[in-house]
Formats: sequence, structure tokens, C-alpha cells
Amino acid sequence: MPSTALESAIFRDMFGTAPMRALFADEALVERYLEVEAALARAQAQLGLIPAEAGAAISAAAARGRSMIDLPALKRETELVGYPIVALVRQLAAAAGPEAGGYVHWGATTQDIMDCATVLQVRAALALVEAELATLRAILAGLAARHRDTLMPGRTHLQHALPVTFGYKVAIWLAALDRHAERLAQLRPRVELVQFGGAAGTLASLGAEAGLATRRKLARELGLGEADITWHVARDGLAEAVGLLALIGGTLGKAAYDIMLMMMNELAEAFEPFAPGRGASSTMPQKFNPICCEAMLACARMLRSRAGEMLDAMVADFERATGPWHMEWVALPEAFIMAAGSLAQARFLFAGLSVQPARMRANLDLTGGLIVAEAAMMALAPHTGRGEAHEIVYGACRRAAAEQRPLAALLAETPEATAHLSPEAIAAALDPANYVGAAPVMVDRVLARHPRPHPVSAGDAA
Repeated sequence: MPSTALESAIFRDMFGTAPMRALFADEALVERYLEVEAALARAQAQLGLIPAEAGAAISAAAARGRSMIDLPALKRETELVGYPIVALVRQLAAAAGPEAGGYVHWGATTQDIMDCATVLQVRAALALVEAELATLRAILAGLAARHRDTLMPGRTHLQHALPVTFGYKVAIWLAALDRHAERLAQLRPRVELVQFGGAAGTLASLGAEAGLATRRKLARELGLGEADITWHVARDGLAEAVGLLALIGGTLGKAAYDIMLMMMNELAEAFEPFAPGRGASSTMPQKFNPICCEAMLACARMLRSRAGEMLDAMVADFERATGPWHMEWVALPEAFIMAAGSLAQARFLFAGLSVQPARMRANLDLTGGLIVAEAAMMALAPHTGRGEAHEIVYGACRRAAAEQRPLAALLAETPEATAHLSPEAIAAALDPANYVGAAPVMVDRVLARHPRPHPVSAGDAA
């Protein structure tokens, strides 16, 4: 029976996806081990380091995949030895036959096989992340384009600051995801590297020339790059990959936090996709809870922890780590599963996001023009100097708040203001649409990276 939320039949699709879990399942991991052993045998057969017949027999036996492996026996021996490769090699050698079996794992060490298998998993997992990122970025581009000019309050310290547009808010999230997509493409050559070094990484068991030739051939067989030097105790590549997942999770967590707050009754500016019973309370019939956002926020926090664990695992002793490597066995698969879960939640959330422009405008007008007080100050400043303009508008703001009257009315009654600004000028300065600065232009710049037609959220309010 599953014992964690990532494996639970009840919770697993809130924090992961089936395709990503499949990449890191036991059966898939065993197949990656066999794929590496087979590639090693083929490479060494091509180099004449082992008989061609042995290379063919080992490769054929490994091609039978997990059906050839006794998983319960593998489990028992792994618990005894501490690693799975000794048991796997024994079973693969038996399947390859008495003559070929002696050439299985020729010149290799356990970590060579396990690290290569991990890299193959990571390569496939990064492809899934890349595809999810592309889909989500297209969805957010659609939202940003549609709401380029949709006015809403910008908030700092949880209070009204200045007007922004919802498209501007979305484009900030989108720009971060664009950078993550660039990071992903850039890190792949640093991560997708073959690992083959033998007992201490020096390739001594095969000799320098044959060892390096084997590593080069193995890399080609697996479609991986080759580092200049063994990286088995330099774990920066894998740590970087999980660090990227934490960055993606952080961006999605920020977006989720914004939407979660916007779903508050007091704001009601945007809502998760609705379906009967979705986000319901067991006791309060009126509730519509932000369940996508909650899962995304949880994943963001857990991904930061996994990235920290991967950084801890980089501190390895000498030429074979005593313990830190084991942290990766837990942290790396969990990080990819949680990142996939967060991306899937985000895709669902933003594809059906219900945006409420009318409520955004009502909230913008909530303070009677106080949100554009800076605009009034800047309109006065050329006449009075900035400091005096600040004092004039500050006094009007305090009176407006105390008397619950529009700021424009208070400024119209302030001689220090009317001496320089007409009622029309005051009204123009206090129109939020005139004080969004370069926000729409910046949205356009982000969208220039997304030139195709943008899908529009099905939940957008008219």
C-alpha cells in the first residue's frame, strides 16, 4: 500500500502526474539500468574489449527488460548490499548465458550504472517539464494579451499602491517562465552527461586509452554528452536541474498566491475554474476554496526543500560519497514529480481562470482616487517642487480618507492645488487609465516572444 502523498491513490494526482511518476517507477528504473548495461556491452564489443558475441547476448538479454528481472530478489539483495547493481548484474549475467555473462559490467562500477540511469530519467523528465512549460506559457500569453489594458489595483504591503493591468500581472509570471524555459535549454548539456569511471573514477580497470574510448562510445550509444572528467563526486549538474524545478515551483507559487488572494470575497477579482463540488467545504455550503492554488503553493515550498537537499548532497567525501548520494535517490524523483504536479495544476488553473474586470475596476475605485495620489503629486510637482506637492496631496489624502470623499473633490477645494491645476487637469491626473505607465508596453514586449495566436481563458468574464 502507498504510504506517501506522492504515491497515494487518493492524493497523488494533486502533487504529481502519471507520466512523470511512470518515469521514476521501479520498473522504469530497472529498465534504465539494463539499458546502460546493454549500451556498455555494445560499446565494448565495438571496441573489441569484449567478444562481439558476448556484446550481442548481453544486449539481447537486457532488451527483455523488467520481465527478465526478479524484482523481489533484487529488493532482497539491495537491502543486503546497499545498492541494486550487484543483484541486477547477477541476474543479467545469468540471462545472457555462461559465456557472455562473464562480460557483463566490464570495467564498470555500481555508480556508473546508477548515475547513467538517473541521467536518462532526468533527460526524459526534463522533456516532460519542457512540454508543460510550453503549454502553460501559451495559456498565460493569451491571458496577458486579452487583459493587456484591464485595469486593477496594484498592491504593495497588501494595500493599494498604483493602478496596474491584469495583463501586466500575468506577463510578469509569463516572463519568469520564459526565463525558466531558457534555463532548461541551457542546463541540459550540463546535466545530460554519461558517467563512466570505474571504481574511483580513473578508468584504471580498462586503462586510459580503452577506458576513455569506452566512455565515448557509451555516450554515443545512450545519446548523452561526455564530460572532460569523471563527475561522480561533482553533483552540480543534478543539483542544478532540481534547482530549476524549485525556481519553476517558486514562480508558480507566487502566481498561485496572487490568485488565492484575489479569490477572497473582499477582492473577488479572479477565480479558479468552477465545477459542481469543486473546492467545496464539508460544512459551509457557500465555500469555493482555491484548491489548485493550495497545491501549487505546497509544491513550491516542498521543491525548495528538495533543492536544499540536493545542495547538501553535493558535499561528498573523497572519491565515493558515504551517504550524501542516497539523498538524491529520494530528493530528485520527488522534485520532478512535484514539479510536474504543480505545472499540471497551473495549466488547469489558468486555462479556465475566471477573470472579473468589473470587480477589478470597482476595487480600483474603492478609495475614491487615493490610489492615484502620486499622479496628482507629479502633476503639481513642476509648479511647486516635489516636496511641497507631496505635502499638499498628502493633506488632501488624509482629509479624503477621514471624510470619505473623493480625492478630486478635496483637491478642488485646496487653494495650493487649484492655483496650478484646473478641475479638468485634476480629473485627468486622477484617471487610473492615465497612470499605468509603461505597463501595456512591457506586456507587448513579453508577448513579442510569443508571436502566435494566444489561447484565451475559458473562464474570462465579459
